[in-house]
Amino acid sequence: MQALYQIFSVFGVFFIVVMGVLFLWGMLLYIMDISQHKHAIRHNYPLMGRFRSGFEYLGTFFRQYFFAMDREEMPFNRAQREWIYKAAQNEDTTSAFGSTRDLSPVGSIFFVNCPFPALESDAEDFQTIRLGEGYCEHPFDATSPFNVSGMSYGALSKVAVLALSKGAKKAGCWMNTGEGGLSPYHLEGGANLVFQIGTAKYGVRDNEGNLSDEKLREVAAHEHVKMFEIKLSQGAKPGKGGMLPAAKVSADIAKIRGIEVGQDSMSPNRHIDIDSVHDILDMIVRIRQVTQKPVGIKLVLGGCNVLDGLCEAIQQRGLDAAPDFITLDSADGGTGAAPQALMDYVGMPLSESLPMLIDHLVGYGLRERIKVVCSGKMIMPSDVAWALAMGSDFVVSARGFLFSLGCIQALQCNKNTCPTGITTHNPRLQAGLDPQDKSVRVAHYVDHILHEVGVIAHSCGVREPRCLKRHHMRRVDANGRSISMASIFPDTMKGKPHGL
Repeated sequence: MQALYQIFSVFGVFFIVVMGVLFLWGMLLYIMDISQHKHAIRHNYPLMGRFRSGFEYLGTFFRQYFFAMDREEMPFNRAQREWIYKAAQNEDTTSAFGSTRDLSPVGSIFFVNCPFPALESDAEDFQTIRLGEGYCEHPFDATSPFNVSGMSYGALSKVAVLALSKGAKKAGCWMNTGEGGLSPYHLEGGANLVFQIGTAKYGVRDNEGNLSDEKLREVAAHEHVKMFEIKLSQGAKPGKGGMLPAAKVSADIAKIRGIEVGQDSMSPNRHIDIDSVHDILDMIVRIRQVTQKPVGIKLVLGGCNVLDGLCEAIQQRGLDAAPDFITLDSADGGTGAAPQALMDYVGMPLSESLPMLIDHLVGYGLRERIKVVCSGKMIMPSDVAWALAMGSDFVVSARGFLFSLGCIQALQCNKNTCPTGITTHNPRLQAGLDPQDKSVRVAHYVDHILHEVGVIAHSCGVREPRCLKRHHMRRVDANGRSISMASIFPDTMKGKPHGL
């Protein structure tokens, strides 16, 4: 009994001391708040006003886990994330009791099933598409319609890059390096790679920052590098170059990019040597001649009649000057860091720009020559099926693959504090991401995407998903009725299309 009394006495003293310290600390904060005039809330409501910013910060996470409905969140909702988590872990992705997706909002898309769906025994595998055939010494046979979009080493951690490369290798899809250059982790994974050349030309620049033929040859010499992509603009920030905070620019990253350690890595908002559509074609021809591999461009559609000008320039100069592919990004694409004004208000969404691009290429007789890749929130089987039906040859995704690695949408990509180790260079946080384990999840994600795209296609009565057409989809209009996508964007065009 005496021992129990002593324990309670000690606890009581400890409690009094703690409460005293908290009281003194609270009084100090109260005096600090009421004495300052920089923050009105904290001055008018001393101490209590401090809770506002904390609750505002925590609100993002409380909404995600407790308050938001399954399909309410942006940029991606719980239903989408959970499907990818299940697919990546090769779990059952079926659901029960009916869909939670509302089909009534204007713009909702759905596919129209065929009364005589294609039998599984009649189903055909995705056809291999060869890029650059007849225009370079080393064309590329692309077997997967779903691939990893551009994410740089630097924006991503080395373990994340390695996991994606290993996973892409297992899945048989390609991986885009992003504009940060070619790292050992891209190569170690063994995936087929698309080397992206951004406005700063990281990895292929000389001492003055200009494009170097010698560096191009060094990159092209790697057997895993299959194609080159000239990045003109990016969905989340068209008109703005890449942004990598100084905290992320380690010695390793600086060496790969050819920049200084510990300084912000800021790319120009455009290629300083590209000022016209003819300059674009000049760079395409130059890179293809130096590397002898397929070369394409990545852009977000905007104004200035760029499509008409580009197609007319190709017709003038001949098919040898054409890009082997065009990667079309959407205004709702993602990135680790971008000005909100650009992210929210600049660029055209893929729902409008993809059919516009396809129709321009058809109208100018360039569709067979130029393959089309599209990106921008393409993370679900329905997204991929929609893109193929609208005319795209390939789909690339960035954030879908981040979810397959375990991303929880913590929205800390630009702070070097990613809790899952994906976008941080903090060794302690990276330790939780095992590249071998996550690579398997990446491969499972691709497999489930392609399987369910096939399920949609077969339901619509076609044997191979690229046989889906616009008439296989309908969109809800302002009157609440659905109309065929073929009536909004006809499958075929007569004559040249209108400019932007």
